[in-house]
Amino acid sequence: MGNAPNNYWARDDAEGPGALSDLCLAQVCRSLDALCSRRADDSMCLIWAPLFPQEMADQLLHKMATKGILNDTTVGIFRNSEELRLRRASIRFCSVSAEAFRLALCSHRLQELDASWVSGGLTGANIVSSLASNPECRSSLQRLTLCGLHLDWESLGDDEHAGFSSLRGLRTLNLASTDLKDAVLEDICTLPQLESLDISCSRVTQLTALLICKNTLKYFIAYQLRQLDMSPARLLSVLSQLHALRHLDFSDDHLSVDDSDRRDGDETVRQLLEGSPQVLPSLVSLDISGRKRVMEAALRAFVQARSGLVFLGLLATGASSCDVLSSQKNIKVTGEANENQLCEALRRYRDRECFIREALVSLYNRITDIDKPRPDMLKLVLSGMQSHPNSLHVHLVATACVFNLTTQDLAEAMPVSLINCTATQLLRSMKTFPHHQQVQKNCLLALCSEYILQDVPFDKYLAATLVINWLSSHADPTLQRMAVAVISILVAKLSTEETAQLAKDVFIMKQLLAIVQQKAMVGVVDSTLKFALSALWNLTDEMPTAARNFIECQGLELYEEVLESYYTEPSIQQKVLGLLHASIMTWTHVEREMVSYRSFSPFFRLLQTCQPSGVQLWAVWAIHLVCSQNTSHYRSMLEEEGVTELLKALDAHPDTHSDIKVLANSILQMVEQHQSHTGLLHKHIEP
Repeated sequence: MGNAPNNYWARDDAEGPGALSDLCLAQVCRSLDALCSRRADDSMCLIWAPLFPQEMADQLLHKMATKGILNDTTVGIFRNSEELRLRRASIRFCSVSAEAFRLALCSHRLQELDASWVSGGLTGANIVSSLASNPECRSSLQRLTLCGLHLDWESLGDDEHAGFSSLRGLRTLNLASTDLKDAVLEDICTLPQLESLDISCSRVTQLTALLICKNTLKYFIAYQLRQLDMSPARLLSVLSQLHALRHLDFSDDHLSVDDSDRRDGDETVRQLLEGSPQVLPSLVSLDISGRKRVMEAALRAFVQARSGLVFLGLLATGASSCDVLSSQKNIKVTGEANENQLCEALRRYRDRECFIREALVSLYNRITDIDKPRPDMLKLVLSGMQSHPNSLHVHLVATACVFNLTTQDLAEAMPVSLINCTATQLLRSMKTFPHHQQVQKNCLLALCSEYILQDVPFDKYLAATLVINWLSSHADPTLQRMAVAVISILVAKLSTEETAQLAKDVFIMKQLLAIVQQKAMVGVVDSTLKFALSALWNLTDEMPTAARNFIECQGLELYEEVLESYYTEPSIQQKVLGLLHASIMTWTHVEREMVSYRSFSPFFRLLQTCQPSGVQLWAVWAIHLVCSQNTSHYRSMLEEEGVTELLKALDAHPDTHSDIKVLANSILQMVEQHQSHTGLLHKHIEP
């Protein structure tokens, strides 16, 4: 069967603002303290509650849950079931107690409830008994999802009105990864309208109870039933009597070390494929991913006998390249035979770590030389990482896939929002696996893109700190060069406050100075040294704390040695001193933006006509550099801060050096040309 696509990518990828309703709900979430009063039990209550549109109440609950602010205190606003009417409630991964759940949610006429992986002591028994206490819920509730919960069914005692069977309207029930046992399954199967049942990864040993609902059950998901104790013949007999069944998932974790628990299941699958076409003739979906002993001849016969098939799960079976599949265009397949099968696997198996890992490994082998942008594929890889945030196996191969999918010019052809999410996810991986060298290396390789670092918005402060911390324990020259390059670019992109915060860290200063010293000791002139010097320049620019740290870390002594060692290297001297009189005009013009200024005020004294020519020349050169790279950004700053007047004064003074006049004139011409171009553009677009 598989899983629904991740809601993470539900919104269209086109750049632009989010839906107004979504923005409003986010604002409500941020303002809950101001909008609410507190009851005696400390739960929140809206001071004034308008009659919410019903769907909006569902969305507010979901927004609170996904933002991680739904708990015993905040869920209290939904005790007001007259103005905030819930129908489809989701509290996945939230911390809610049994009492808070009962008071806030059980008075609503719920149609759907997802309480998967809820913490706070809430059990399956608490949920079912609380819902059953509301006569309306007994008939209205159609879909219930309790994945990952402890059912604690024994706590219900002999209360026959509190079981699953009391929720007579239930059509869909998901109890995957719970401690579901045979007795409770028997109670479930008495539900008169039960159509879909998921008991994956549960403790069920017998499936005979399914015969009770054989005329209603359409979807049956039984992934990884490790404690199942039925002979293949008996199991197949039960399955073959499920006359309404259309979708069967009997897949298994193929990475299991002990195969003894799965042999009967594998044999059942073999018999199903090789058996009579009269067994489950109406199946439209069969998932047997991870099962062994799947023979292509048997699969071919099975497919040809069932013309209505629309899906086959064949990942890790060795049968996904069967020739019959290529002729059946209407059948979607999960497998390894092609990219479509792999993408289908990443979509359907989002919650199954072993299958996500398998699909990613195969995908990586197929995209090592990809030359076309595949945003659809990148989204699926990110979805797998988000669904398994702590799985080293998933992140190890997923980060390698991300690098292949965003390398060279591929990232520039994708939506900026997608690359923003990609960079954010890479930072999460670095933070989650700080000591795993290959994961860190993959993330660094993917981030080391001038386009991503320069043009894509993401948390560059966090990125800088993570890369610097990684740098401290790795000395590989290639990776060191990339790391220092990343740091140099990121530091130039930080706000004044972020730079100040970063510059306070003596550890960071020591790391960068250590690299400079390491290179200077052997007299190497390479990009690593240049990037390290640029980063130090940006960190100390207008930052007294950073300058003090620089001095305390013997930075001045080191720079004196560097100046002596590299007296014939203007590119190094430029970054070390930036004040060389005759050498300045020989410096190579840098095309990409490596330094940025928040103000030209530090240059005012340097541009005075009374200053030495070398001082004036360095200042004018520095201004010329940034203006030539980003005229539109610095034009207004030059005028507002009075720099243009200082440049004109320098140009007019008889003692000003000719090189200074050339650069000053060039800056003034750039400003004038940009003004003319802007004015002409405005003239053309006037109505």
